[in-house]
Amino acid sequence: MKKSIRFRAGAGKKAICSILFLIGTFLAASVVGYLFRRIGFDETNIVLVYLLAVLATAWFTHSFVFGVLSSFLATFLFSYIFAQPEFTFLVDDANNYIVTFVIMTLTALITSALTSHARQSECAARVKEAQTKAIYALTNRLTGAKDMDDIAGAAVASISACFSCQAACLCFDSTGMPQRSFVQQVSSDLQVHRKLEENQQEYKDALEAVAPNCLKGKEFYDWPILGKETILGVIRIPSVAQVDGTGERLLRAMIEGTALAMDRHWSARQQMQFREETAKERYRSNLLRAISHDLRTPLAGIIGSCEMLLDMTDTGSPQYAIAADMHKETIWLHSLVENILSLTRLQDGSLSLSKQVEAVEEIIAGAVRRMAKRAPECIIHVDIPEKLILVPMDAKLIEQVLINLLSNAVLHANVKDPVDIIVSENTAEKTVQFVVQDRGVGIVEEDLPHIFEMFYTRGRGHADAGQGIGLGLAICETIVQAHGGKIIAENRKDGPGARFTFTLPVEE
Repeated sequence: MKKSIRFRAGAGKKAICSILFLIGTFLAASVVGYLFRRIGFDETNIVLVYLLAVLATAWFTHSFVFGVLSSFLATFLFSYIFAQPEFTFLVDDANNYIVTFVIMTLTALITSALTSHARQSECAARVKEAQTKAIYALTNRLTGAKDMDDIAGAAVASISACFSCQAACLCFDSTGMPQRSFVQQVSSDLQVHRKLEENQQEYKDALEAVAPNCLKGKEFYDWPILGKETILGVIRIPSVAQVDGTGERLLRAMIEGTALAMDRHWSARQQMQFREETAKERYRSNLLRAISHDLRTPLAGIIGSCEMLLDMTDTGSPQYAIAADMHKETIWLHSLVENILSLTRLQDGSLSLSKQVEAVEEIIAGAVRRMAKRAPECIIHVDIPEKLILVPMDAKLIEQVLINLLSNAVLHANVKDPVDIIVSENTAEKTVQFVVQDRGVGIVEEDLPHIFEMFYTRGRGHADAGQGIGLGLAICETIVQAHGGKIIAENRKDGPGARFTFTLPVEE
């Protein structure tokens, strides 16, 4: 920038210059008027000379006060020097001179007012022009910025040039904390990085307490760069510099432009991260789906072979125990594959509900039959009303929810302890409640808030296959919520064990 907005300082010096100019101008006007009198010019010409002096004073001093003072001073000097008799305030022709004095004073006042207003308008226009150029220059620099360092460097360079100071910029990171260093302009073509001396958390708290105003320090006055939701950075103006009202408005406008650029940078960065995560998730889902599809057929064959071996082998032989273990582990692996397939369909949105009115007891019977094949030693108690309960649901998916909950209960309880399935109908809320509870060790309190999170498992320190990978409960929650219901997990209050409760709405 060729022109810069400078802080207004030395008001006393400017007033002294204005007074000296006023005295010099009217001294010169008096000398010229006296020469006009000696030459023989009319008094009207002398009056015009004084009006010219009033005009020059108002234009130079930029002040209406000096303009009014010059108006009365012009009338006073003309009355004292040129009105007859000279060098006195007595006049020979009072009527004529009074009219002359009044007209001269009014003319001088009007001329001074118009000149001062025009001068002030010109100064205001120049200030606005300089502000517009400063903001335009900053905007051009910010447009080409590629990252936060470029944005901070552009803002510091423009603000330093605009306010003739060594401004600095401190950026905040993605976590909302100030960085450990900030950039400062030390010359027209040199920027340096300095270490932040303040404690990060204390500095952030102090800044938030005064925002959107500045935080006054020993070396800097820190102006926060406010984003849509949080503080994005800080513009640091040296405390030795004085910012007046006009300068503060310009500074705030430049800070707002910097905030828009930083917001745009973070938004673009978040969109890029979202696209990358979406692509990774899509590739992961495709890989899991492909692997799961490839595993289903051989696993079904292995399960069938294991069942044949169990039928052909004596229950007391060692071969029977080996075949039983193979059958159990293969069923678990097959269940895992089914859960992975369901998970990928749920995430892709390709798993659509096929709701039909189904009898609750048939769904429970199907789940119990499948569990009897997976865990023949498991004892399941079913408590269901004698009344026929019909619920609109996707039978296959709700049966999978029950199987996942039963498998989870068997996994974390003693095989000899029975698992309860309790069904009840709430006619007031028009819902049907399903409860699956066991008599195991229960759920650790710290795990309860995370029990339905994907890939979250209890006892993470043990990574054996028998403990699963934390997909079953996440799938249960997704299916139940897709039906418009709710599912909760809690520990039993009537004894040891865990209780899982989910509800499904009964539509009219």
